[in-house]
Amino acid sequence: MKPLRPLIVLAGLIALWQLVVVATGAPPFMLPAPAAVARAWLSHTDLLLRHAGTTLSEIVLGMLLGSGFGIFAALVMAYFRPARQWLLPVLVISQAIPVFALAPLLVLWLGYGMASKIAMTTLIIFFPVTAAFHDGLRRTETGWLDLARTMDARRWAMLRHVRVPAALPALASGLRVAAAVAPIGAVVGEWVGSSAGLGHLMLLANGRMQVDVMFAALATLAAMAVILFALIDFGLRRALPWQPETAPSND
Repeated sequence: MKPLRPLIVLAGLIALWQLVVVATGAPPFMLPAPAAVARAWLSHTDLLLRHAGTTLSEIVLGMLLGSGFGIFAALVMAYFRPARQWLLPVLVISQAIPVFALAPLLVLWLGYGMASKIAMTTLIIFFPVTAAFHDGLRRTETGWLDLARTMDARRWAMLRHVRVPAALPALASGLRVAAAVAPIGAVVGEWVGSSAGLGHLMLLANGRMQVDVMFAALATLAAMAVILFALIDFGLRRALPWQPETAPSND
């Protein structure tokens, strides 16, 4: 039954979508029926997959860069106390500025190609990864640290062998959040200015009143995001087998 749950949920969402279309009598240029979107997807499969490949590349590269920078920043703050005092305010200030407001500047500085979208995705991923990993590093069990000190472990050895392994579940949570928000950065960057990608295709379809194609692109983006999240979640579960999920209580 468990493998069928995603299909059941998908079928339920499509049925609800069809019910809304029938109940409201919305015209196709406002809310096309699922069947119309499916026909549009089949008619433009090559176009959709080509633009999806561009968006996926932006998302994956942005995730790699954002996660790498986030992990490095968290390690620096954990190892060097003065660095934490300087970097934490910068991180907070960076989140006070809406990342979406930076999209036009990134396009202006880096151009209409993939670089500006990758930078946008990197920025939107950097904070959750840094915050989650740093929080895990500074919440290591004090008993483990005391034991390492009694064995005359140096600071780097404690960080490498005690604090980092203990913080991996927190890092996994940050990476899951990053996988969920990564498509936002790529698509917003494509909306501001691009020549390829699902966001670009959605703008073109909207301008031409091809609402069914726009919904097909949106459905492709949603499916791609769900698959990416599922793959990352599966990989993290396999990489952290000592952190099994606890079943909810029936009490």
